[in-house]
Amino acid sequence: MTKSFFTLILLSVVLISCKCQKTDTVSKLDGNWELNYVSGPRIAFEGLYPNKKPTINFNTKESHVSGNNSCNSFNGKLVVDGNKIDFTQPMAVTKMMCMDGKGEQLFMSTLQKVTSYDITDDGKTLNFISGDIAMMRFTKK
Repeated sequence: MTKSFFTLILLSVVLISCKCQKTDTVSKLDGNWELNYVSGPRIAFEGLYPNKKPTINFNTKESHVSGNNSCNSFNGKLVVDGNKIDFTQPMAVTKMMCMDGKGEQLFMSTLQKVTSYDITDDGKTLNFISGDIAMMRFTKK
């Protein structure tokens, strides 16, 4: 009986420590990030976003994501599980007229393809990944 009790305590400690580690990884998302790379286009990054770089803001406690796609603001529900992230949920987006070209559409369509994320450089760099391909890179603001 004592052996079972100690086994139960050990299992509880392991489960609690695993949950804390997962929460810490997700909480590193919190805050404001600025885009500095997007894959795919043949247009230079500066040409896509000549006036304003897109930003994204995470609030993991409220399960909320918001930001600016270089012209219009967006916000919606944040869906995160470990390092998996899902931007396929509908988002509210403002409808201002934008003259900057295709950067806005590229940003929003690329978000839809993202399946996971990775935070590197001591929490300063956020990478959005689809499969094993880096799709977008942000720096912490």
